Amino acid sequence: MVQESLNRGDSPMRLPLTLLLALTGTLTACTLPQVSHEPQRPEQRCNAQAAQWAVGKTNTENNVAQARVQAGAYMVRVLNVGAPATREFNAERLNLEVDATGRIVSATCG
Repeated sequence: MVQESLNRGDSPMRLPLTLLLALTGTLTACTLPQVSHEPQRPEQRCNAQAAQWAVGKTNTENNVAQARVQAGAYMVRVLNVGAPATREFNAERLNLEVDATGRIVSATCG
């Protein structure tokens, strides 16, 4: 192929240079930032005080859902007393701790 290029009067560096430019353009396209067209949802701050009514109630799907909504939390996590849990703080999360009898014993944010 290089010989054919030389026969046409092209430089032997033309093909590698063209190939290099094509690869550079391809790799550049891979590094462009992704733009999301979906609207951002507003951040929801958890208010544990608003969910204190659930303490002493039975751990039911309805009670958990109501506690989440009233606390203004985006998500809820139900934990067994003493069970290991991740410790990262999430201001949008309501944590409900449940004892062995299925009663909610605490409502906190994080």
